[in-house]
Amino acid sequence: MKDKFIRVFKGGLGQLTIPIVAILFLVAFNLFRDPSFFSIETTLNNNGNLVLAGNLISIINGASELAVLAMGMTLVTAACGGQDISVGAAAAIAGSAFVKILKSSPDITGVTVVAAFLFACVVAMLFGTFNGTLVAVFKIQPMIATLILYTCGRSIAYWINGGATPTVSSPIINAIGSFIPGVPIPTPVLIVAGVAIVFVLVFHFTSLGLFTQSVGINGSAARLNGINSTFIKLLSFIILGLCVAVAGTIGVSRLGLINHETLLLDIEMDAILAVAIGGNSLGGGKFKISGSIIGAYVIQMLTITLYAMKVPSTDVKAYKAIVIVLLVVIGSPVIKSKFQKYVAKIRSNRQRVSMKGAE
Repeated sequence: MKDKFIRVFKGGLGQLTIPIVAILFLVAFNLFRDPSFFSIETTLNNNGNLVLAGNLISIINGASELAVLAMGMTLVTAACGGQDISVGAAAAIAGSAFVKILKSSPDITGVTVVAAFLFACVVAMLFGTFNGTLVAVFKIQPMIATLILYTCGRSIAYWINGGATPTVSSPIINAIGSFIPGVPIPTPVLIVAGVAIVFVLVFHFTSLGLFTQSVGINGSAARLNGINSTFIKLLSFIILGLCVAVAGTIGVSRLGLINHETLLLDIEMDAILAVAIGGNSLGGGKFKISGSIIGAYVIQMLTITLYAMKVPSTDVKAYKAIVIVLLVVIGSPVIKSKFQKYVAKIRSNRQRVSMKGAE
């Protein structure tokens, strides 16, 4: 049994050990505290449609924007060895661009929504290109390069709609932010699944995953092997821009308006933590998108758990910080190295005992 555990830890699952253990611990804790915590029920929403409800639905639905951003952040982290701290501000810009197109039309139709989303994607990709150029071409450390947009991004979002916070009332927008009529699963959850499938297909049919890891591990060696490391780093920021547009669209659709000051506020820190909890090295290199997705749900489950325990909203961030620091420390290279040495020592002792027994 121990040998099997060692093989799993050293193999592909090893990187997912921390987020999976964290999820299982939170599940066990909540079931012990309240056996009905994860119960799912059906109810009628404001539109009279039968939908699923409960804490579990709130967790997977509430983490949707974070999960999408964590996927894109994983690529940037893996390729550049740094993080983009401007994703919240960029999402506000993308959301403002989305609303700008919607409000330019007298009626919000399916065509208008698609056009608005594509415009938001283009805008977010342009800002992603700006960040990527600073990092890939001018060799500026990612956190410093993205600090520019982090500082001024919400002001840009403010200018796009002339300082207003326009509302967008439409059955289509409501369906994107909540439920599609006749479908009991929240639409943002379906969007996250769709984005994840796109990433899986891209990694399966292209060499993007391999190239990203190669550049993150050793950019010089990657260049010697014919990989354009500058392009891969730039592409990672552009892909993150697409994820930003998706997250911004979901956020606007949930609220039915654009508030540049509060839309996805501070989500960049949670996105970075989701990547770290997912077992990905913040210094770049090997990565797992699935780990970051699980990390996003760990953060959201922890948040919902604290609220269920009646923790004041002003204290939630402090408690989250304590738990997340523990998770990150446990998954740190130092702890992993000590654990591997301990495992190696156990195996060595077992081999000596086996050899003595054979004698």
